[in-house]
Amino acid sequence: MARRSPVPAARTAAAPVPAPSRPVGNATRGTTNPNRLRRMDRWIAAEHAAVLRRTADPVAVDLGYGAAPWTPLELLGRLRTVRPDAQVVGVEIDPARVAAALPYARAGLDFLHGGFELPLPGGPGRAPVLIRAANVLRQYDEDEVAAVWRRLCARLAPDGLLVEGTCDEIGRRHVWVALGPEGPRTVTFAARLGSLGAPSDLAERLPKALIHRNVPGEPVHAFLRDFDRAWASAAPLGALGARQRWRAALALLAADWPLAGDPRRHRQGEVTVRWEALAPRGGPAV
Repeated sequence: MARRSPVPAARTAAAPVPAPSRPVGNATRGTTNPNRLRRMDRWIAAEHAAVLRRTADPVAVDLGYGAAPWTPLELLGRLRTVRPDAQVVGVEIDPARVAAALPYARAGLDFLHGGFELPLPGGPGRAPVLIRAANVLRQYDEDEVAAVWRRLCARLAPDGLLVEGTCDEIGRRHVWVALGPEGPRTVTFAARLGSLGAPSDLAERLPKALIHRNVPGEPVHAFLRDFDRAWASAAPLGALGARQRWRAALALLAADWPLAGDPRRHRQGEVTVRWEALAPRGGPAV
């Protein structure tokens, strides 16, 4: 009599791979353009450079990259100026967009179908050092933001960064929130200064957590009001160029608002403010 195998026959055959659960989230409009996220990318490469250099696993996620793969390609190039072996995973909830992007995959650049659950090569235990979610939460309700932030922050490496924000179609105006595993840290306003009438022009690009709070009584409204006043006071320096006027306005603004980050970034048409100074009053906990 043949010896009976200790493993049931059903287990010896290759088990069918279970169908993946539905990705978490909703499809975005998918609008994208080359170089649209250049301001955010350059800020990340500068401000997150030390972490990128020392991390053992330099993997970044471009979440919700849209109908074309330009933004993951560009992010990879910009991160590799800091860390030559950086990797980028483009994650999209629309499978047709993933299929369209696959011909652009290369060493260090993958495209995967998924949502806020963040599928990554190597499995769910892998922790990215960066998650970028640009123009994604803009299409959600404000009361959904805190839960998404918590979910994404929980996936970060211990020194990782989540950057979530909104920009216009060609990247002239952009506002983003930077979050660590513990939650939100800063808000950055960035603009092509030659096209800026006043700092409050950036209000229409506030991320979802703040855009509905640009009303009297809310900190972000007060900040933009004071920024416009500082911009008006610095008007005489406009004869020397918009950059000089911007920097002078920031010097006035710093007397009342906690500016953060490297002041040299001001020359790029950027200013970063501590999250606590702009956080919504009575908003959901994050």
